[in-house]
Amino acid sequence: MALRDVRAERSERLGTGIDEFDRVLGGGLVPGSLVLLGGSPGIGKSTLAGMALANLSAAGQEVLYVSGEESAAQVRRRAERLGDHALSVPMLAEPSLDAVLGAIEADRPAACVIDSVQTLSIGDSTPGSVGSIREATSALLEAAKRLDVTMILIGHVTKEGSIAGPRALEHLVDCVLHFEGERERTFRTLRALKNRFGATSEVGVFEMREGGLVEVVDPSARFVGEARPAPGSVVLCAMEGTRPLLVEVQALVAPTEIVPPRRTSTGVDRNRLALVLAVLNRHAGLSLGSADVFVNVAGGVRIDEPGADLAVALAVASAHSGRALESNGKPLACFGEIGLTGEVRYVAHADRRAAEARKFGLTQILGPPPGDEPVQGLTPVSTIKAALSGVRSTGSLKRAA
Repeated sequence: MALRDVRAERSERLGTGIDEFDRVLGGGLVPGSLVLLGGSPGIGKSTLAGMALANLSAAGQEVLYVSGEESAAQVRRRAERLGDHALSVPMLAEPSLDAVLGAIEADRPAACVIDSVQTLSIGDSTPGSVGSIREATSALLEAAKRLDVTMILIGHVTKEGSIAGPRALEHLVDCVLHFEGERERTFRTLRALKNRFGATSEVGVFEMREGGLVEVVDPSARFVGEARPAPGSVVLCAMEGTRPLLVEVQALVAPTEIVPPRRTSTGVDRNRLALVLAVLNRHAGLSLGSADVFVNVAGGVRIDEPGADLAVALAVASAHSGRALESNGKPLACFGEIGLTGEVRYVAHADRRAAEARKFGLTQILGPPPGDEPVQGLTPVSTIKAALSGVRSTGSLKRAA
């Protein structure tokens, strides 16, 4: 059959009432889809899923919350923090897959949360085993497609941070979401590792408070609000999906007698840090062979895009010299990818990155040449050596008090 003859019926997405959640999903929950939500214990997966069901229930949708590892009393205590709508959500405390499928068949809810897929038991099989997880997910997938029920499966993660269970589990579902953050910090980020109905580049930012998760509408204000000019500190103009995001990148360079010296990074890839240090050594004459180097993205955020290279390089150079990078009392803002030959390479959305920096009063912005269209406030640099010399020539490299 030719594709033009296929009937493509468009179903309205289910809006969860959580804008950050809907953005990562691609506009809301797709009816009949299977969503896998993974994250570390205590990070807020059940809270986020409970909030989504509460909003759907308040909008008049039939929902169901299935708990295989917590009692009804435990789920109620968590729901009390989320408000009256959460207390009206029907729940089933049952680890048996047959009983769960029977309840879904009888109630036909628009959305159902399974907390968690690792606890479902099938006959005499051991819950949490590879075969048991795969069989349970396949059965839930069949029910979701046949009954047009949207299912959110909450999954555990391994010690390495990846979602537990076989890789086939990720191939079975339509969307894989990873809820990450540090329990000691209040900020949480939601990313899509796979999404058949939307992009995987979007990110949602939340803050954990006493009453549950709260959306962070303007994360740049939260992450750079405390940034001050100091040695080893710059502001990175990053892009997370379609949203520009400002974060503070900090570096510390300390002499050491340990061989080899330590290279520690939090929030940026360690291999990328090693590349940047090698380029600084080869093309900028910055030798750090006898020093420990620590790099951190403030706020517990993780930045995976290559546009963070220039910020890491300038933060390390500033920490090594003991001088602060600033302009008119504000930290220096920058972005750009660094190549192995020392060039600062083009990254997308330079205009949006610069506009976000200007919104917060960051007047000096270093970045790669933008191309045909000039970017307001951007000081283009083509190499890492030019970036360091350009900072010095503009007088924005100040000695720390």
